Amino acid sequence: MTAIALSIAPIFLLIVTGYVLRRGGIPSEEFWTLNDRLVYFVLMPALFFVRISQADLSDPNLLPYAATLYAGFFAAIGFGTAVAVMLRFAAPQATSILQGAGRFNTFIALAVAEALYGLPALHLAVLGAALLVPVVNLTVVGLFSILMPRPGHPVLLGAAKNLATNPLILSILAAAVVNRLGWAPIPVVQDTLAILGQAALPIMLLCVGASLKLRGLKADAGAMALSALGKLVVFPLVILAVALALGLPPLAAQVALIYGALPTGVAAYTLARQLGGDAPLMATMITVQTLLAFAVIPLWLSLGARLFGL
Repeated sequence: MTAIALSIAPIFLLIVTGYVLRRGGIPSEEFWTLNDRLVYFVLMPALFFVRISQADLSDPNLLPYAATLYAGFFAAIGFGTAVAVMLRFAAPQATSILQGAGRFNTFIALAVAEALYGLPALHLAVLGAALLVPVVNLTVVGLFSILMPRPGHPVLLGAAKNLATNPLILSILAAAVVNRLGWAPIPVVQDTLAILGQAALPIMLLCVGASLKLRGLKADAGAMALSALGKLVVFPLVILAVALALGLPPLAAQVALIYGALPTGVAAYTLARQLGGDAPLMATMITVQTLLAFAVIPLWLSLGARLFGL
């Protein structure tokens, strides 16, 4: 476990650096806002395109890998939704609990996978994101529309439109087409996107830190605990069990487990604010889970390494 903790320590130091820089006004608030857009519209799509366009999409392990990821996600978000409804949380708080239990920070997943196991793991992590991102977004928005119906506001239609214009989704689809047609690697284009993709991970981690809010955090302790239980216990536990049951190859199983052990994603705050959820509660969940991840990720991954024989 110590070796894993030391290997991923630089990732969390970059997150802390991003937090310190933004709180110190370095270089400016506007810089961090624009940086988020650079990551979302340029760097992440470039990374996804390069990795997926050259991936082996005929790998027979791709289906069990996808099944493992989906099992963990649906178990966690199902847990979050069920406990929020059964304990009669108000709808805005319920949506934050389910998001806190089921969503994950893709940026940290990519960085941890590469730091621990190199480019093959980064490739698997990118494939995992490609499999999960559309499903996660449609599922979460669908649950919002059920728990917080808004007459005259077709939430699911809006979500479909957002997915259709999402630069990550578009890069995944373009990469899949290029892969299927056997055009990769495309001279010059592929090299240019590869350089952009190399810049993605450190900048993404700084942006994750810059988005954290430690001042004035106030939240319902019960809601916080339930979301953390779903995300940091239920999600990885189900992934561990399913990966073992399906006989997933060790590296694929460990990368899937990385997704299970991640803190909830920053995008959850944006969605809560857009759709009327409890945005302050969501911000607190993101911050607290990110801090907990310092300890939780090494614990789960050390267990996974033993059980998967990695």
